[in-house]
Amino acid sequence: MPENNLGKENFQDASWWKVLLNTFLFLLSCFICGIIYLFILSRDLPSISELQRFNPEQVSKILSADGKVIKELYIHKRDVVKISQIPRSLRHGLLAMEDRNFFAHSGVSFQALARAVIVNIMTLSRSQGASTITQQLARNMYNTIGFEKTYTRKLKELITSINIEQTYTKSEIMELYLNSVYFGHGTYGVQAASNHYFGKDVSDLNLNESAVLIGLLPAPARYSPITHPERALVRRNLVLRVMKEQDYIEEDQYQLVFQTDLPAKQVEKDGGMAPYFTEYIRRELEKIDEELDINLYKDGLMVHTTLDSRIQKALVDAFNSGMNKNQEILNKEFLNDPIKLEDAIGFTDYDLDSARNILAANDTIPVSLRNQLLVQGAGIVLDPVHGHILGMIGGREEDIYRDHFNRATQAKRQPGSVFKPFIYLTALEQGYTTTTELLNQPLIVFIDDTTQWNPQNHDGSTGLLTTLREGIRRSLNLISVRVVQELVSPKDIVQNTKDFGISTYIRAVDAIALGVSEVYPLEITAAYAAIANNGIYTKPVAITRIEDRHGRVIKEYIPETREVQDEATIYILRDMMRSVVDAGTGGALRWKYKFHAPAAGKTGTTNSKADAWFVGFTPQLAIGVWVGMDDPAVSLGEQQFGSSAALPIFANTIQDIYNVGDYQYRGETILLNDRADWKMSPGVVEVEICKDTYEKATQFCPETKEIFLKDNRPRQQCRTHSSPFSRFKDK
Repeated sequence: MPENNLGKENFQDASWWKVLLNTFLFLLSCFICGIIYLFILSRDLPSISELQRFNPEQVSKILSADGKVIKELYIHKRDVVKISQIPRSLRHGLLAMEDRNFFAHSGVSFQALARAVIVNIMTLSRSQGASTITQQLARNMYNTIGFEKTYTRKLKELITSINIEQTYTKSEIMELYLNSVYFGHGTYGVQAASNHYFGKDVSDLNLNESAVLIGLLPAPARYSPITHPERALVRRNLVLRVMKEQDYIEEDQYQLVFQTDLPAKQVEKDGGMAPYFTEYIRRELEKIDEELDINLYKDGLMVHTTLDSRIQKALVDAFNSGMNKNQEILNKEFLNDPIKLEDAIGFTDYDLDSARNILAANDTIPVSLRNQLLVQGAGIVLDPVHGHILGMIGGREEDIYRDHFNRATQAKRQPGSVFKPFIYLTALEQGYTTTTELLNQPLIVFIDDTTQWNPQNHDGSTGLLTTLREGIRRSLNLISVRVVQELVSPKDIVQNTKDFGISTYIRAVDAIALGVSEVYPLEITAAYAAIANNGIYTKPVAITRIEDRHGRVIKEYIPETREVQDEATIYILRDMMRSVVDAGTGGALRWKYKFHAPAAGKTGTTNSKADAWFVGFTPQLAIGVWVGMDDPAVSLGEQQFGSSAALPIFANTIQDIYNVGDYQYRGETILLNDRADWKMSPGVVEVEICKDTYEKATQFCPETKEIFLKDNRPRQQCRTHSSPFSRFKDK
């Protein structure tokens, strides 16, 4: 062989070796660069230990005492359920449509990946996806992966999905996926989606409903059965066909559902039966979230409350009926009195004719007129023994009128005569009795150094000497004012209100007798509850316990109680307040509403009639009702007293509650007994007295019975009727 040919061959061999070496070095460099790149990518991806600690955001639930969900708190609506609760039809639909080789691959389907690469290269696009369920889960679990269609994101998915497969079983991966995937309309996970679209638990889904949900996955907004039912129907049928082709369902199942319409949405679970109460709960939770290291909107908490849904319904029904009636009365008065209407709207942008047209047509009252024209109110039902809030309303319940201002807990309103029991209580504890007499005649009250006031009884009446029992029974302003001026100090009354849980500033002036200082409806109701509970005050409780998503108790609430008044003194005050219901300003509860269980209470009306109250109680329940205008300068109506505006709401509420017959207390059923009565205190005695002199009766006296503290009972016999002829002395 010639030397030049041999040289050429040696040169060619050297060249090939050089090419191979360069190729090897290039590939090695690419491999090393790829490893480095993957390492860089993986630095901000979750580690195995982070995967093991993964806790998806979950809905926190506020539960009533009888176990109903009354509110959900969340950023992303997500309810986590076990894989065993998810129907087989839904799981099979997922496998058929999203990842038919789910149980065969280790997180990445290289066959699908190769197919997607070829299609995308041929179409010069990124339209073809190849994500397995595990890869989709990786994307849903961690924001660091991102959602944009890039190859970087795909590599992140691949790394994380392999780690997920090493961390979880296939069953756990499917469970995590179905609890984290987005189904549209703000819902995450199959349980939230099932509730939203069909109003039922996921475990109750049928094949039709399961197919609709699986059809949503590629594009929930596009295939929503709520906004795009035609597209949803096409997608559902596609899911059914693929499930049949892959032998997940039989031909007859396919045909049966294929010919069926989209499933109709059932009545959605009521999450708004107590909007003011649940907002009150939410605000209470926000006060302690840092202390407990909880996130109300992500941690899937179970917040157990005191509210009983049946009692809340009774309160809502009575309240709404009462509001409608009170609004009709006010509208009629405004229409009949244009001057009053013009005065009410004087600071608004509306003219008289516009306002009249709104009221005459019973149209929705505009926001800018609601303070002046919309009758508002609040209602609270308390368990007086345990302090549990069983029902709460903080304002109008209609969707168009509901706001975030809870008048039960946030509105400071003048209590009027509802404040009077504290006047009489102070007199009783200082040694005066139910038969202590004061002159029922006009007098002057000095409100401050420059202002004087001549109070009158609500009906304009006057009289002669009148007992304290009669004064509270008839709600006589002149008697309560004289109690303050002649018997007790305003400072002592203020101290009593503080003891009974009133936190607002109560002015120690003579006008305290007429309830001119503002109170919160919840606090005045709790104070009355202490009277029902023999002088033991229990701070109102709304939450019983908070549990984490695993059922562990994070915080438990124990009622705070304290004795604020002697039981015997309270017994006498309560008996005086029973007179109000049995034969006084609250008598309609008996003769009109036919509620005959032992009860006590007090009506209240402010001079301007911007506030009307009735707060009352039985041995087992205390209920406070306030009706008024947000603008206290506007009157509810000339005849809108507490007995006419507020008492009907109280009466209908308590009637319905006793018809229910029980309420829930910490998992126990408390039976309501309409014959339950208060036992007479050992410190109280019943004495036969003369009706005329209120001294111990002789055999010749016109007799009646009255109760007294043992130390304050009358000891002297009547001298007016000392003989059978005494009654004829003046004749």
